Amino acid sequence: MFIDKAEILVHSGRGGDGMVHFHREKYVPRGGPDGGDGGRGGDVILEVRPTLNSLQAFRFTTRFEAGDGKGGGTNNKSGKSADDLVVAVPPGTLVYDVSESPANAAEGGLPHLLGDLTAAGQRLVVCKGGRGGRGNPHFKSSINQIPRTAENGEPGEEKRLRLELKLIADIGIVGAPNAGKSTLLSVLTNAKPKIAAYPFTTLDPNLGVATVDDETTVVLADIPGLVEGAAQGVGLGHDFLRHIQRTRVLIHMLDGLSEDPLEDFLQINAELALFDPGLAKKPMLVALNKIDQPEALEAWPKLKKELKKHGYEAMAVSALARTNVRELLMKAVSLLADLPPVEETEQPMPVYHPAEDPHAFTIVREADGYRVKSAAIERATKMTPFDQSGSVRRFQKLMERLGVDKALREAGAQEGDTVYIGEYELEYQE
Repeated sequence: MFIDKAEILVHSGRGGDGMVHFHREKYVPRGGPDGGDGGRGGDVILEVRPTLNSLQAFRFTTRFEAGDGKGGGTNNKSGKSADDLVVAVPPGTLVYDVSESPANAAEGGLPHLLGDLTAAGQRLVVCKGGRGGRGNPHFKSSINQIPRTAENGEPGEEKRLRLELKLIADIGIVGAPNAGKSTLLSVLTNAKPKIAAYPFTTLDPNLGVATVDDETTVVLADIPGLVEGAAQGVGLGHDFLRHIQRTRVLIHMLDGLSEDPLEDFLQINAELALFDPGLAKKPMLVALNKIDQPEALEAWPKLKKELKKHGYEAMAVSALARTNVRELLMKAVSLLADLPPVEETEQPMPVYHPAEDPHAFTIVREADGYRVKSAAIERATKMTPFDQSGSVRRFQKLMERLGVDKALREAGAQEGDTVYIGEYELEYQE
């Protein structure tokens, strides 16, 4: 089972107690205080282990406690510090603090993002161990020569953490259900995803490593099929879409046996843009799959022209027959090579957040109509070819899902009124 979310309780170690003791030695009547300091409690540290690709280990083990420091001894001997507890996590793990603390309550209970662990070996201290208490020599003074005072160890910290995994891959394979994404992954890599001739066969993302040459490999991710409304969480939309954010190049697979592959392509692209504007900027290759079938072969010339009108160079492949799949991989690798290298740091990187809520919009009454203000909706409008009736229907349903239609009615829009979205002028119809 692929686990990409987990909640765990972590507790760092308590510091050891300092000691009250006075030196005793023959012929040394006033040896003075010599109580040792306590040892430090263990930290709880999350560390990236590249061999992991899911949060499966946290399915049953949900509590992690570091050891306590030992107490101080005589003759100024410090107590032993506890070992840090290192918890392995996969690359791409987001760490949120969801503890019920006054600080969280003051912010409306919103979780704090502690870190974004991406690079192999990267570490994040999520709970600091308590420091050891000081022994009585620290409290000696000119007016207190025999201090009978020492410190107890500092208590450890306890936090409830939510871990979310966003897979890290060089190339992500996206598309509608049953487009052949898993078959392509199995052909290009040694991955063994579930493959069957029905939609939604793949319910979890799959990773595979493809060999380019003797010195180069790339990681591919097969993202389960996206459906209309995925950006609003329809089906498992959010769970799937967030894995695409980590990929650097996208391969958009089209089902050659679909009734309208172009409509599928535009729909998925609109969902990507609505979920995160950054996804629309990723380099993308378009591939029509199942070209070994007569229906796909017949539809290919027209589809290729339509995709070119939208600014996409496409190629025809057959994942099952392995036609042009190697060429597709090499084109994706070429796009990958043109991108700037990823800068890896030892410190956890902040996660990328969309600059706006894609569902938020405002309606403004103008002299000759109404204006819908929303950067995300304006992007979706620009991506809609209004000369295609199917795309117009999809756009209308999108406006209904987002509540724009209802908001216009409540603002007083009547049949035939002009609605402005960005540079577009549309006519409002009930």
